[in-house]
Amino acid sequence: MIEAVVFDMDGLMLDTEPLYKAAWQSGCRELGYELSDAVYSTLVGRPTPACEEVLLHTLGADFPLDLFRPRWPTLWREAAARDGIHLKRGLLPLLEFLRKREVPIAVATSSEAHFTDFSLGRAGLLGAFNAVVTGDQIAHGKPAPDIYLAAATQLGVAPHNCVALEDSEAGAVAAAAAGTVTLLVPDWVPPSPAARRAATQVFPSLVEAHAFIESQLRATESAG
Repeated sequence: MIEAVVFDMDGLMLDTEPLYKAAWQSGCRELGYELSDAVYSTLVGRPTPACEEVLLHTLGADFPLDLFRPRWPTLWREAAARDGIHLKRGLLPLLEFLRKREVPIAVATSSEAHFTDFSLGRAGLLGAFNAVVTGDQIAHGKPAPDIYLAAATQLGVAPHNCVALEDSEAGAVAAAAAGTVTLLVPDWVPPSPAARRAATQVFPSLVEAHAFIESQLRATESAG
């Protein structure tokens, strides 16, 4: 029984991963380090502290995090202001469908609150959700289930009655561990075997995910 839908943000609703990737790689390059696409792909969907641990492990303990931390957000905001933040195909029709059906919706994102507010605001989605849970509001980030458990609690719905929409391995594993119906819509990183195992279904875009959610809601209504 689907009673609520919880959305990841970056890469799932918003086409922001290229902005983050460019900011992190440029920030590293300015400091004399090279962050490869392969290493960056392992950061997708994970909270910032975990990503910083990967940087130190990959680039060395001497990597100047104190200089990198304030620099990459500046590069990111500059790119977002210049290029805009674009919505993923199929998002608005899905949100409108859920609103009309009065299905509660939430955001569960590894981004910190200030990035989340900025991104949702630029995308015209600020205030569109019943709850927003960010990476700095929980003890353990994705792939731990905490953020999805918190989102379900804020919506007042049992996790197993929530659909979770994710684009990354860390997010899919987190959502599945929380007990949600996990729909994977990969962004620029192809789904790993772990992500496919965690997902209830894998879809090429939110358009197909919308059709699945609608069919499940209709089935629930018919059964009722």
